[in-house]
Amino acid sequence: MKSLNWTPLTPEADALGESPFWHPQESALYWVDIPGRALRRALVATGAHERWPLPSEPGCIAPMKGGGLLLALREGLFRAEHWGAALDLLAPAPYDSATTRFNDGRADLEGRLWVGTLYEPRDKPEAALYCFDPAGRPRLQRVAGGATTGNGLAFSPDGRTLYWSDTPGHVIRAWDRDPSTGAITHPREFHRFAAKPQGWSASGDPARDAARYGGRPDGAAVDAQGHYWVAMFEGGRLLRLAPDGRVVGDWPLPVRCPTMPCFGGEDLRTLYLTTARQARSADELAACPLSGHVLWTRVEVPGLPVNFCADPAPESALGPAPESAPGLAGGPAQGPLPGSTARPGRGE
Repeated sequence: MKSLNWTPLTPEADALGESPFWHPQESALYWVDIPGRALRRALVATGAHERWPLPSEPGCIAPMKGGGLLLALREGLFRAEHWGAALDLLAPAPYDSATTRFNDGRADLEGRLWVGTLYEPRDKPEAALYCFDPAGRPRLQRVAGGATTGNGLAFSPDGRTLYWSDTPGHVIRAWDRDPSTGAITHPREFHRFAAKPQGWSASGDPARDAARYGGRPDGAAVDAQGHYWVAMFEGGRLLRLAPDGRVVGDWPLPVRCPTMPCFGGEDLRTLYLTTARQARSADELAACPLSGHVLWTRVEVPGLPVNFCADPAPESALGPAPESAPGLAGGPAQGPLPGSTARPGRGE
């Protein structure tokens, strides 16, 4: 198995980077810093990078066919016509935002957004998976549940298999999917990982820790051969799973907590990886100084291009976000993080 050599993309680290995607028209990588309440963008050709402060935690983002972005914030789904623009509410959150927020998600080939939630108390499986069609009725449809932290949302190359994981449950599940209707059926276990050993805690020795605990499944991406690449949070490794669920690639990483891979570059053979440093020990950060950085490497098999969300129907938008929510209106693309009221996070 060929080794992967990782390089940081930008000098700044995120608290918890997530939801990266490669924008082919802009030759740019987008991602979010969830507890930092920020959208990030790196223009790879020029080396420029930007930060857009947001009013609450962004779980995931996706590009839209007519331009702009769809953002899943704690309060609901919003559309921004361009970087730094005002956010228009498309659908309010279908949960109690005091205990739950949107987390990992992505668009399918038909332009629907699929997004999971995270139940913050983490004491019962209250997270769910929702599907939203911007071009249809402006509502979120609950399609699956039984998770605590919904993660790892991805599709097979033909769009007929949907993957979704529960990170604390150490399991990735799969469903058959009808692309024409979006209906999912035949739920099954795709891969289950060993649970965290009782009494295990991270130390300053990643290699020794990984020998005892391989981590839990976080964000994922699928390559052109239909293999599922998954970041193993606290395991310090990136796995490649075959369509039948077998592990066929296992690469150690220079960080303990990878969060999500994505494929980019003109040939889709540059693999980007977001990572976390939030709530990690001083010993771990000293041993893994790239924690929190977006990393990149080159791979042999290309990935799938990002799917774009459908444009909203003219009557879909519920109007601009309330002015009382600072940062929802358009403003500068860069600025200080509004961290004074951010909710503390505990990682994946």
